[in-house]
Formats: sequence, structure tokens, C-alpha cells
Amino acid sequence: MNVIIGIDVGGSTTKIVGFSESGQLIEPMFVHADDQVTSIFGAFGKFTDTNDISLDQIQKVMVTGVGSTYLDKGIYGLKCERVPEFDCVAAGGLYLSGLDRAVITSLGTGTACVYAERNGNMEYMGGTGVGGGTLMGLSKLILGMDNINNIAALAENGNPDKIDLRIKDITNNVSSGVKMESELTASNFGKISDIAEKSDIALGIINMVFETVGTLSIFASKNHGKCDIVLTGNLTTLPQAQPIFKNIGDLLGASFIIPQYSQFGTVIGAALLGHVS
Repeated sequence: MNVIIGIDVGGSTTKIVGFSESGQLIEPMFVHADDQVTSIFGAFGKFTDTNDISLDQIQKVMVTGVGSTYLDKGIYGLKCERVPEFDCVAAGGLYLSGLDRAVITSLGTGTACVYAERNGNMEYMGGTGVGGGTLMGLSKLILGMDNINNIAALAENGNPDKIDLRIKDITNNVSSGVKMESELTASNFGKISDIAEKSDIALGIINMVFETVGTLSIFASKNHGKCDIVLTGNLTTLPQAQPIFKNIGDLLGASFIIPQYSQFGTVIGAALLGHVS
């Protein structure tokens, strides 16, 4: 069995995935560690051991991400081929969604939008510094919390009406020239109440990040005939992601897709590019 392995090296998290020579996805995994080198070697060892893959079965190792420079000398004698992160975002998003063309939005520490076509055409559409780093930073500053799962769990009981100012709060009319649904947010944190609880604030932070990302993605989509938007990255696994993006899509006439393995979109794209390189 010849295997192509993809590795996406973040700050202290490494994601890893493989494809068999028949094109079958070998289930991805990730490893957290205090430093990137430990994370890389830990992920590689865990992945190969779990899937009973020997070094002589590995055909290629494709690497991407900010920490991929740590693999310039290879890993366990295997040469590593570096691939651009945006190319990986594009390839992974199309593979996971099964679409022929889409805007792929990658929600990482910040957020990037890429337009991709099945024929290999790809265009970086821009991005924003608002992303997972924003969510974590504001939560730590305001709530004293820095565990993403705990923040999301707290937000489950939040009430957005204690935080956000909506169109319905400032008018009972819909403009004749512009479609403005009453539930659209006019100002994030624009109606924060004195009695707002930590759960309300947690939901407000998550909602602000997702609404910013959603709006940016819709603008990118309109540049290419209002195509579907595929969401990837760790933030897509939060329980609030699906309902919030569905609501944005319903209000603004956009289609958001969060596919299975969405958090592994970039690393899956890296491995896929090994098949065509």
C-alpha cells in the first residue's frame, strides 16, 4: 500500500491525514503539544501507529501551515514537500463538499476566503483578522476563559437579545430599496444589557465572529455568481456554527455548507495535492 500523507502544522496543533493509492481517505487526527516540533512528531507517530503504516509504505509527505518550516529537513528520513496553504484550502473544501466550484472560507486564527473550481482554478479573495483568535482573545479578556469548548458550552444558554441591536429594535419598517429583515444584526454588542450574564456575552462574541465571517464570505461569493460557500476550520465544529450560519444564509440569500471533517479541510487538501504533483 502506497500512502500519501498530509500534515498541517499550526502554532501548537498538528493535523494529519492520509490517502491510500486507491484514493481512500484515512481518517484524520490532530495532536496538541506545547511546541510545534513535539506536535509534529507526536502526530506523525500516532497516525502511523494507529493505522499500521510503515515508513516504506509512505509515498509522499505533503506539508502546509505556518509551522511547516520545521519540516525542512524532513521527518524520519522522509522528504517533505511544502504546498501553499490557500491551494490546500481550495482543494480540501471542494473535496469535502463534492462541489465543482465554491467559495471556501477557512476559519482559523483569522479568516481567509478562496474561490476554487474543480479544474484547478483558484483565487484568493481576501480575508479578515476576525476569527478564532478574536473569539479566544475577547473571551479571555471579558470572561476570563480561554478553553474554546467551555466557552461554547457556556454560550448554549446565552440570549442574543441582551447583547445585539437588531433591525427590529430600531424600526418597524423595511426599506423599499434595500431588503433588511427585522432579525438582521444592526450592531454587535449594540444593545448590551446591564443584566447580561456571562452566557449572553459568550454567545455575543461567537455571534459577532460568525456574522463577520459570514458577511465577508457572501461578498466574496457575489464576485463569482453567488456560488455556494463551504466553511472549514476548527471553529466550524462549535455547536453554534450550524444554526448561526444557516440563519445568516436564510436572511441574506446565501448557501453555507459545513461538511463532515470540516476542521480538517486544509490538511486534506495538502494530501490531495500530492496526487496531482
